[in-house]
Amino acid sequence: MDPITTISGKVSVLDRDDIDTDQIMPKQFLKRVERTGFGEFLFYDWAKEEGWDLPPNPILVTGENFGCGSSREHAPWGLEDYGFKAIVAPSFADIFFSNSTKIGLLPVVADQSVCDALAAAGEAEIDLPNRKIRWAGGEADFQLEDAIHHRLVNGLDDIAMTLLKEEEIETYERESERVGPTTTAL
Repeated sequence: MDPITTISGKVSVLDRDDIDTDQIMPKQFLKRVERTGFGEFLFYDWAKEEGWDLPPNPILVTGENFGCGSSREHAPWGLEDYGFKAIVAPSFADIFFSNSTKIGLLPVVADQSVCDALAAAGEAEIDLPNRKIRWAGGEADFQLEDAIHHRLVNGLDDIAMTLLKEEEIETYERESERVGPTTTAL
């Protein structure tokens, strides 16, 4: 996972609340086990609607309760594969939020007024180390749990976090080794 410092660029707007993971990535596309190739199926049913336009900009601004529904990891995979690097919304479903941070897709919780300002500005900058969002004519702070902030700023996925404890793991394994069989005959 790459470290995140600043995400800047154009903003795509999806002005809908309660967007669930089934709408983000429909079930018929869940057959792959790798994390790539899902972007083309993002919002598959909605993309067929007349007037649908969701450019793959670095930042997506959307409504409340984004990522609700089932806990499919494919939804953040699709958003990231499509080109989004950050999602800004008034609220997220907990599991979606967690799944996003584990792959380096930055979920930013912001007041509705901030989301509206970003949508109107059309461009923004998200400064993760300082937990700030900036746009023409405005700036806002955002909160992010310290442990998640640390992981994202340093590009640490679950495996990298485990490897930080490699020496302790090796010591434990060395001290826990047994000599001889590990089962006994009855």
